[in-house]
Amino acid sequence: MNILLAAGEAAGIQALRRLVASGHRLVAVLAGADGDTARGATVAGVAEREGVPLWPAELVRDPALAERLAAEGVDLLLNVHSLLIVRAEIVAAPRIGSFNLHPGPLPEYAGLNAPSWAIANGERHHAATLHWMEPGLDTGPVAYEASFAIEPQDTGLSVSAKCVRHGLPLLDELLAAAASEPASIPRRPQDLSRRRLYTREEIPYGGRIDWSLPAHQILDFVRACDYGPFPSPWGRPRARVGGLELGVLRAAATGEGTTEPPGTLGERGGSGVQVAAADEWVAIERVEVDGALRYAAEILA
Repeated sequence: MNILLAAGEAAGIQALRRLVASGHRLVAVLAGADGDTARGATVAGVAEREGVPLWPAELVRDPALAERLAAEGVDLLLNVHSLLIVRAEIVAAPRIGSFNLHPGPLPEYAGLNAPSWAIANGERHHAATLHWMEPGLDTGPVAYEASFAIEPQDTGLSVSAKCVRHGLPLLDELLAAAASEPASIPRRPQDLSRRRLYTREEIPYGGRIDWSLPAHQILDFVRACDYGPFPSPWGRPRARVGGLELGVLRAAATGEGTTEPPGTLGERGGSGVQVAAADEWVAIERVEVDGALRYAAEILA
């Protein structure tokens, strides 16, 4: 088969390597060019190393790309963590179809930052979804889905990694079906009455910790923002504690109830300081003040 891949991020790199090893013809990779390709740490760098043609990612906005796909005999267009919107003519151009690997269950977690939203919303399960592409954002029928548990210690980064780990094998299922019997590829329509679309601008609680919330919601929000050592799409949760404006990197449950007003400073223990939530003390451990990372006990002593 002839495959065109639109790819970004670490998931796109892994998908590219997977497709190169599949034995199918990879017509090209649509990705942003990157001058630092020597390390092979970008989609562009891996494409160069593997000898795969690199096309500018912005071509997905050019209707002329549809004719180019037809000329190349493209059977499948695969979108793996590329965030550019593909024009309808291009989505319809491949012989078999166009598919998007999405890091969340559909239709409940359409749009951006689905792993972080799932943690912030208190979900205990999440999924990676491979769906047919349509002109609408994440609206096409579901082809394959892989569910997994969200553990109490999971962060935005670890759930994102689970989406990649569980999602990439779905590409193998798609390739096997497309190569043998394209008509067998599932098409489960989404119940769009249950659809929730998350946008780039949305951040829970406006990006600030609300100490009047129950402790578990505060801790879920901090974990959802945690992509360390990489930048978080939501930044660090902001809070005002002891008269200081802080970014909170790490927080933990104490299991100790409190009747103090929310936001009250409590005991210091080791490197952390306790802050009163609505129902119990929360231990904040690592914070950011004026761009510097500090232990909470140092800055709030």
